[in-house]
Amino acid sequence: MARPLASFHLVVTIAVLLTVLGLVMVLSSSSVGMVAVADSAYGLFTSQVVFAALGMIIFYVTLQVPVRLLRRLSFPAFAVSVVLLVLVLIPGIGTMSQGTRGWFVIGGVSLQPSEIAKITFAVWGAHLLASRRGDHATLKEMLVPLVPAALLVTGLIVLQPDLGTTVSLAIIVLALLWFAGLPLRVFLGIVGTAVTGAVILALTAGYRSARVRAFFNPAEDPQGIGYQARQAKFSLADGGIWGRGLGQSRAKWNYLPNAHNDFIFAIIGEELGFLGGAAVIGLFGLFAYVGLRIAMRSVDPFLRLLVATATTWIIGQAFINIGYVVGLLPVTGLQLPLVSAGGTSTATTLLMFGLIANAARHEPEAIAALHAGQDGRFARLLRLRKPEAYLSGRDGRARAGAPRAPRPRDETRGAAPRGGGRDRGGRDGGCLERSERARGGATSNRARREPDRGGAERIRRARTPQDQPGRSARQNPTRTRGGNGRTGERGNRR
Repeated sequence: MARPLASFHLVVTIAVLLTVLGLVMVLSSSSVGMVAVADSAYGLFTSQVVFAALGMIIFYVTLQVPVRLLRRLSFPAFAVSVVLLVLVLIPGIGTMSQGTRGWFVIGGVSLQPSEIAKITFAVWGAHLLASRRGDHATLKEMLVPLVPAALLVTGLIVLQPDLGTTVSLAIIVLALLWFAGLPLRVFLGIVGTAVTGAVILALTAGYRSARVRAFFNPAEDPQGIGYQARQAKFSLADGGIWGRGLGQSRAKWNYLPNAHNDFIFAIIGEELGFLGGAAVIGLFGLFAYVGLRIAMRSVDPFLRLLVATATTWIIGQAFINIGYVVGLLPVTGLQLPLVSAGGTSTATTLLMFGLIANAARHEPEAIAALHAGQDGRFARLLRLRKPEAYLSGRDGRARAGAPRAPRPRDETRGAAPRGGGRDRGGRDGGCLERSERARGGATSNRARREPDRGGAERIRRARTPQDQPGRSARQNPTRTRGGNGRTGERGNRR
């Protein structure tokens, strides 16, 4: 972990391992159902492989995107995702599936715009809050327009309706506000409001309230609304410690609905046993540690907010999915990131992993190592561009650019020249000529108006302490020769 690129390599490794595991388990859990529906065991697996390959391409592209370009495109991308959320609600454009109108089907390929909206909102929210933190934003500036935009997107997703995506979006909003430094009292108020809204949503719709009742009383309807949760527990118990073996699940023979999607963790526990399930949880736990480590080591406020929010969102979604599979939470329909079947979810999650990996390459130690030529075989093979160092603008906003060259230092005082910066009082130093003109008074002005009477010599003399009695030797560090023949400040005082 002490190596400069350790975080980057860990993120890439975790993404690859979870993606490969997901492909294997999707093939195992969906093969029986696909044979019954399409006479081929590889139908859903083939679609998942295509989206996983597309996600890897997106992962590579996000590694190459400069931070400045990512921030510049954040709001246009978010606006496009909102338009897609509106279009998917229109009958004839959006497709209804499993009681939710939340998909576009184009050429047999489905696209879920709510997954895209989560990504674009996280990136735009991080950009917005990072820009305003440098200006010492007030509470209103932190909440507006972030919270109204979140309410708009949430309302459009509720109209589909899609409770699982609504919960994911709530996690993103709360993570953004928490890591941006929202006051605790205000944050707790927002959390209370979100919990109240979730309870209202859970009790207003019939299928959502039925899931809640099944959670608190599983034996009420064991063959109805509680059937899926009960079968998931039976599947986990059947796996034991070592599992029944890869491909040997019995629950996937139409005993467990949505075994390839929402309840794929039950199939993992049945085929790979407790050790396989613990390994999956361990991978997500390692990702949580690495993601928060990258956020803490980032100097760019935008990357810090984005990585912390993305890590919280992915880990929160995994916790909810595993929680309702093992019976700790009500069933919400959230997928297990990179493992469950779902093309759009897999591609967008790999996009977020790519952004996190990009942020890992922007750690100060990683930037120094990469610019020193320590990029390694992996980066040279992929031809990854070198990251740009973060520079803090004068207005406090985050920006990225090439490493800034050190400022020249004054030879006499060992300090940076005042001409190009700001003085200790916070005022603009301007050029040296402006300050000397203000102190020199009429003498300097008269010297500049008489260039024909030894102009260069007179201007030079007008800038010496002898012609500027109001200026002390401490204010003019230039060494001059005094009347006693000695150099330095003693001669000037005499």
